[in-house]
Amino acid sequence: MKSILQQQCEQLAAERYPLHMPGHKRRLAPAPGLGCYAFDLTEIEGADDLHDARGILADAMQRTADLYGSARCWYLVGGSTAGLLAGIRAAAPFGSRVLVARNCHKAVYHALELGHLTAHYLTPPVVAEFGVYGSIPPATVAAALDAHPDVRCVILTSPTYEGVQSDLAAIAQCCHARGIPLLVDEAHGAHYLPLAEPCGWQGGAVAAGADLVVQSAHKTLPSLTQTAWLHLNGSLIDPAAVERELDVFETSSPSYPLLVSLDGCTGWLAREGAAAFAAWRARLDRFYAAARRWHHTPVLGLGAEGQGFFARDEGKILLRIGAAGAADLRAAGFEPEMVCGPNVLAMTSPCDEETALDRLARVLERRDRTEPPVPRAGALLPPPGPARCTIAEALGRPAALCPVEQAVGRTAAEYVWAYPPGVPLLAPGEEVTPAFAAAVQALTADGTALHHTGAGTAGTLAVLA
Repeated sequence: MKSILQQQCEQLAAERYPLHMPGHKRRLAPAPGLGCYAFDLTEIEGADDLHDARGILADAMQRTADLYGSARCWYLVGGSTAGLLAGIRAAAPFGSRVLVARNCHKAVYHALELGHLTAHYLTPPVVAEFGVYGSIPPATVAAALDAHPDVRCVILTSPTYEGVQSDLAAIAQCCHARGIPLLVDEAHGAHYLPLAEPCGWQGGAVAAGADLVVQSAHKTLPSLTQTAWLHLNGSLIDPAAVERELDVFETSSPSYPLLVSLDGCTGWLAREGAAAFAAWRARLDRFYAAARRWHHTPVLGLGAEGQGFFARDEGKILLRIGAAGAADLRAAGFEPEMVCGPNVLAMTSPCDEETALDRLARVLERRDRTEPPVPRAGALLPPPGPARCTIAEALGRPAALCPVEQAVGRTAAEYVWAYPPGVPLLAPGEEVTPAFAAAVQALTADGTALHHTGAGTAGTLAVLA
């Protein structure tokens, strides 16, 4: 008998087509690992041990490393979060300084917190047309490294949640010239591997020479939710240090169905990946050809704002159609990945149905004929205020609650972010600025739910007492 939760999830899954992760899109054929009780094992003889892999798991991880061209690969059953926590701890000693892109995922900030790290931020330019972060120029990284020569690693996100890429090859060269390792959160870019390059997915972190690369296989590939892998290149980071930290942040009872799913995904890529990526490319080409004919439906990358990107993952379709547009998609049987203010994100993958994006284009084309343009985003991404102390120090001090407008000028005692994608608008230890207060007001007016990690709620904020 199916459990109540299974029945509820199956009902939700049947209602709309998924324009969101996981990448397998709930299609059984390309999703190895579904229906997996028969091989839900533990570390019995012959089954190997993820924390001391010498047998079948070591072989599986090597197959993935060979496919991507990395020196080492570790399977992660705690998502990219586990890889980021372990990788940053391995690269940056306790209490050291690091260079961090401001648009990093909250897991990176948790690593800063746990390691008592001092962060010097790289804030990408904002694409005003959509209110999202753009690419980080290599010259910006070089200047920051010159200004802070004592940092122990550089941490970037590429591609971003919205699909914006930075020039990782140039940035890696810049870091390595100074003996500094580069860690890339490529959670949304597991599909960047050599066999995908002929279809346009170029500029991935492994090929660029990044020292540590974290990828969520489940986001865009046929692997189960929570599965990811961590790649290592070069000699700037000790693999033994990575394994030691994975012992800390990964469960000691890893799920074999998840591990099998990762190996199954690797096998699928090796057997069918080239053809699947070519078909994905063709589906996207048809969609964007249709989108170029629209007059009232802005799509990220098709306007003048695209000239400011180094590159973009076209598998992410960011539309400025607002909540009403998202409602139209749902009424037509589609469920988007994200709705935030005027922006709606549709995630595609090599596992989409052949006609899914054609149907999406027809829905948007009909809407484009009748609906006016949605106004562009306001001040949704405030620049960070001055850091008055580290995140760890702020979280260890007494805090008080006050209205957001009265918190301006005080020091934050909690994170505030919109999730997804989980990039903080405010971090503990930072000065609360008028720009932050304005962003909160704008997001709240758009109906975006903001997540507080302390005692703050809608309209209030935890600050240092």
